[in-house]
Amino acid sequence: MSDSFMVAARIPMTREGFESWLDTPVPDLGRIANPEEMFTGWFWDGRPGDWTTVGADLTPGEFFAERVDDACGGDEECGVVLHRDGALEVYLFHLGYSEWSIHTALLVLAAAGEFKSDPADGTALFWAETGANLWPADADGWLAVLSVGKDEARFVGERDLTDVVAALRPAESRFFELVGRLAEESEDFDWDSGEDFETETPRDPAFTDPAVLEHSETE
Repeated sequence: MSDSFMVAARIPMTREGFESWLDTPVPDLGRIANPEEMFTGWFWDGRPGDWTTVGADLTPGEFFAERVDDACGGDEECGVVLHRDGALEVYLFHLGYSEWSIHTALLVLAAAGEFKSDPADGTALFWAETGANLWPADADGWLAVLSVGKDEARFVGERDLTDVVAALRPAESRFFELVGRLAEESEDFDWDSGEDFETETPRDPAFTDPAVLEHSETE
């Protein structure tokens, strides 16, 4: 199995809803009705998930701002967090199955349901892929699918992902644009200089909504 683990979602919400979500502390794990069924019906069916270290009592803005700061310091776990065309778009890369980071990302996305503008449930995906790209909608390698409702979220054992994957293609493209720019900067950096690698690219509004940066300790 790949060391590249991905979390992605596109959840319709207004700009006001997006900014309110960023500033609202994430509720406890009770927001997800069935965390123990995270992998049921998918590639890791039957595998238990450890939710004891999930991050609570933080806001989505704080969670994503910390990720951006780390990426600016050379951490490989980069990603895209945007409000675009009337929706929250998230596309996150994790190096290995980092349970705290992945489960916390899913929990903050579960909390986004309270602020969504579409009555239909949203969908968050979790999968592993060496190239960090989306799987085809009908692939059998998906690891977990979180259905994000207005009042609660729950893991579902099956779902037609055709529209979900299609809607996430722009976020996927933004993610690979980010990766390409970071790769170029890394190649140009003098690693023998003794200085720490730093970049502002993850803070570019093309990849991170400016509202997220309001929570950054370095901003």
